[in-house]
Amino acid sequence: MRGPRARRHHHGHWRVFARVERFAEPALLLLLRERPAHGYELLERLPELTGETRVEMGNLYRLLRGLEEEGLVSSEWDDFSPGPAKRRYAISPDGERLLDHWAEALRRHQERTARFLARYEERR
Repeated sequence: MRGPRARRHHHGHWRVFARVERFAEPALLLLLRERPAHGYELLERLPELTGETRVEMGNLYRLLRGLEEEGLVSSEWDDFSPGPAKRRYAISPDGERLLDHWAEALRRHQERTARFLARYEERR
């Protein structure tokens, strides 16, 4: 299979992936804006926004660590929940500002997509 990551031609059939790259990042920021959460909770809630049936735990924690290193997310140990201590993640003020930018970029993407689909439907 060759070609851009957004599409594949295999055995005479096209498979198109109309997606926004790195969509897990704004989805995580939105979930954390709703409320601070542990990694497992984010793992369970993330598919609601991404549409993915399964999110890899390792990828989630790598993304959270990266966001924390950039100052977009903070975390602290939660010793009060049942079971062993877990990290609780929260969005930072910089993360809130980035989330605003993500929302604006997605809004522009949605507008472009709507124009494309309207034009496509005109000639159908």
